[in-house]
Amino acid sequence: MAAVVYSATGKRKTSVARVRLMPGTGTVTVNGKDFKDYFNRQTLLLMVRSPLVETGTETRYDVVADLHGGGKSGQAGALKHGVARALVEADPSLKTDVKRAGHLSRDARMVERKKAGLKKARKRPQFSKR
Repeated sequence: MAAVVYSATGKRKTSVARVRLMPGTGTVTVNGKDFKDYFNRQTLLLMVRSPLVETGTETRYDVVADLHGGGKSGQAGALKHGVARALVEADPSLKTDVKRAGHLSRDARMVERKKAGLKKARKRPQFSKR
């Protein structure tokens, strides 16, 4: 019999994380590597594990994630979002804790697009009166 697998998608900026949560010992694998090797900053490591730590399930589930798009910070945010969604799918009673901690809401801030006639998204060419 196959193990139960909970899956979810997390997003942040232009990063997308496909997350699979399965019963295990607490290992987190990102794109085939251990997450400590993939994310090299302590803040990102804390961010990724925060939904598991706050619900007390860091040793109950293994996380396998496929990340693409964006940079490391956006990918860590997407992974956090995906892990939180997968936790709620695995155990709906955790939803209030995860939601109260702010892990279920997608951080919608994205880079503003460049407009025609401007140097950047909002920077205009210098105005010359004469």
